[in-house]
Amino acid sequence: MKNFEYKRAESFEQAGEMLAEKGKNVLIAGGTDLIGSLKDRILPEYPDALIDIKRIPGSDTVSVEDGVLKIGALATLTQVAESSETKQFAPLLAEAAKSVATPLIRNKGTIGGNVCQDVRCWFYRYPHETGGRLICARKGGDQCYACQGDSRYHSVFGGMRAHANPCSVGCPAGTDIPAYLQKIREGNWDAAARIVLRVNPLPMLTSRVCPHPCQKNCNQRKHGESVNIHCVERSLGDYILKNMHKYYRAPDSETGKSVAIVGGGPAGLTAAYYLRGQGHRVTVYDKMEEAGGVLMYGIPEYRLPKHYVRAVVKAIADMGVEFRCGTEVGRDIKIEEIEASNDSVFLDTGAWKQPLLGLDGESLTQFGLNFLVEVKQFMRKQIDKNVLVCGGGNVAMDVALTAVRLGAEKVTLVCLEQREEMPATEEEIARALEEGVEIINGRGLSKVIYENDRVVGMETNRCLSVRDENGRFHPTYDDSDLFTLKSDCVILATGQKVDLDFLGDKFKDEVKSARGLIEVGEHNETRKPGVYAGGDAATGPDIAIRAIRAGGNAAKNISSYLGFPVHECRGDQDDGFLRFDREGTQAHQANRQRELPVSQRTLADEDEYSYEDGTAEKEAKRCMNCGCYAVNPSDIATALMALDATVVTTRRRVKAKDFCTAALRVSDQLLPSEVIEAFEVPVVQGAVMHYDKFRLRKSVDFAIVSVASLYRAENGRFTGARIVLGGVAPVPLEAKEAEGYLIGKPVGKETAEAAAKLATRNAVPFEKNQYKVNELEAVLKASILRIK
Repeated sequence: MKNFEYKRAESFEQAGEMLAEKGKNVLIAGGTDLIGSLKDRILPEYPDALIDIKRIPGSDTVSVEDGVLKIGALATLTQVAESSETKQFAPLLAEAAKSVATPLIRNKGTIGGNVCQDVRCWFYRYPHETGGRLICARKGGDQCYACQGDSRYHSVFGGMRAHANPCSVGCPAGTDIPAYLQKIREGNWDAAARIVLRVNPLPMLTSRVCPHPCQKNCNQRKHGESVNIHCVERSLGDYILKNMHKYYRAPDSETGKSVAIVGGGPAGLTAAYYLRGQGHRVTVYDKMEEAGGVLMYGIPEYRLPKHYVRAVVKAIADMGVEFRCGTEVGRDIKIEEIEASNDSVFLDTGAWKQPLLGLDGESLTQFGLNFLVEVKQFMRKQIDKNVLVCGGGNVAMDVALTAVRLGAEKVTLVCLEQREEMPATEEEIARALEEGVEIINGRGLSKVIYENDRVVGMETNRCLSVRDENGRFHPTYDDSDLFTLKSDCVILATGQKVDLDFLGDKFKDEVKSARGLIEVGEHNETRKPGVYAGGDAATGPDIAIRAIRAGGNAAKNISSYLGFPVHECRGDQDDGFLRFDREGTQAHQANRQRELPVSQRTLADEDEYSYEDGTAEKEAKRCMNCGCYAVNPSDIATALMALDATVVTTRRRVKAKDFCTAALRVSDQLLPSEVIEAFEVPVVQGAVMHYDKFRLRKSVDFAIVSVASLYRAENGRFTGARIVLGGVAPVPLEAKEAEGYLIGKPVGKETAEAAAKLATRNAVPFEKNQYKVNELEAVLKASILRIK
């Protein structure tokens, strides 16, 4: 076992101070749990120091004062089990303490340590025994191995979030993807919509154009194909479109503050939605005829039909947002005028300018984004026969496919990256190949080949590497390896540039960064008070969902700046537990959207169809709702909850129910310098109370299921009930429905059976632990039938 620094605390307060010192420090009292964990090296990280609190005076007493049973945090389980006070006033606590393992454990283990002990889980405790070290969700890994592995001893009521899920981390907007997928599985589309709309008011658009980085992080990829998140989101976006009046509503009250938004792209629309929802007056300025930015003008109809964008813009306008389109800031109105007439300004002007690559003959090429904007003009004239598209991202794919569908005889795409490095999504690359686009990888652009004013080709050189050793974009080339691609038309889709000239020299100097972008802080604020920025204008060219994230963050911070801080409520689960569909997660092949055959694809019609009825729910069932599905190991916590005990710490007093159920780890409830000092249990009169526990062997403390119960009955009918279940959920679980049912019911077998069924009604067991439901019902029935 590793050597640790050893410190001894003389008081709980001193122990708290030591905990707060630099480094990872942990307490040791009985040591029955901690020593084994350290010896067996089951943790990914180990503490720097052990703080011994065993000898703190008066920390292990058990007494009754003023109708309250007081137990010091360092009282051993043997003391609690054998104390006459505990046996008399809280017998179920005495029974719970006695049920913990061997006499040796009871003699050493403390009541405080039992409440705070770490999980009992096969994958957590024995990480090497499946052929390789496992880093489970509770240790900071991506998944709970019970979801696809041995789940005999795990929760039958769902899991709890151990940390942010990989898919949500992969989403630039931070969408709580598992939460809305769970609601869709449950058939609650309204709740799913509200979860998504917290961070993304444009899901009907992003689901059609986003490269969905979330799916690259999906844990189902370890077993098969990722969950088709963007397809489910598309169905959800379609649902929102049909119910716009429910989700895009004018505010109930006005703040009297006004905000101007310059640019109606993804970030601007997002900021407008949230700012207006918070009650501010919002005006959007956009130089184009219609708002929407790149969503309206830079993405082809076959990927994003413009009627969807118009529908969203109209819905935001119906909330009370004023759109002044066809108004170019810097020409039709000065930015200073806008700033003077508003309380705050948000800048979102995108990246529409063509960057100069410095190629000979570059002026004879076309700019990819302009090509997409002007595609309707190309439809009225003949496109060149042999088109060369330069670039490897989704814009390049859009340009190439558009050229194909305009009637070009040959379309070739050349890019720096190798196929696996291309920034375009796999789906878009596959679509381009399917429609006849030839892709040439690993070539850079050397010069345009032209005769007089007519392009005839592009000279390329071999690209040796796209990025440097630090991962920064820094291509290197082999100029001895040259190859010319013949072409009548060269379209450059190698990126866009931000143009800040609309700000004027003085204003631009106040907000511009050295990179030629608008410089913003972590709250999207510029150096100019009250002026915020986001989207491509602040980051450079990027995907729409990142601009949406910036627009949402800016809206929240602008509102705070105006004196109206936003308070978010994020409760998504009705009882706090994560659930998944056991059979659905075993389907390792994703459900796909139906596509138009190649022969029927055009520039005007959408290539893909949204899921048919029922398919979104089916695909949502493939989500494992990754969290921790291990169960709380503490018998004492279950008993304290049933007794309505209070946890006394060096900083506060908190009910055991709140302390033991609010977080996956009880220890996470403690503040950095906080230490449990004692437990206070109100003396209960006139109740029959017991702690019943099913386990494999009496010498093993782990509860397969347990029931801490208090019952009152008069004249053969129940007048009171408190039932807390252990070993069946990530935290102790109060059986509230069963408690309510018992009141007024006659004592007897039928009542016991009905209450037991109610207590397990919401159980969602794994395939291998369904037996726990039966055992729980049996233990609970026995506890009820003990009443005569």
